[in-house]
Amino acid sequence: MSTANNEEDRTPQALDVVALLASLPEHRLARGNVGTILEELDDKTVLVEFSDDDGRPYAVAPCPRSELLTLHYVPEAA
Repeated sequence: MSTANNEEDRTPQALDVVALLASLPEHRLARGNVGTILEELDDKTVLVEFSDDDGRPYAVAPCPRSELLTLHYVPEAA
């Protein structure tokens, strides 16, 4: 199986840093906001904390895994 397939099969998990792919206006969150997954609520939903540059949380919201992009800060092996 190729790396691309492995990445596609992996869903965001606890402690992953993620970006929103869609706005959540009910939580005052916009597409592109970055947060950290705190807890897995069920197979489709995770609880994400969004913090400012100083580390102060400004929102905690349940987010569908399908609307999250996992961010990577180091290169993945090919």
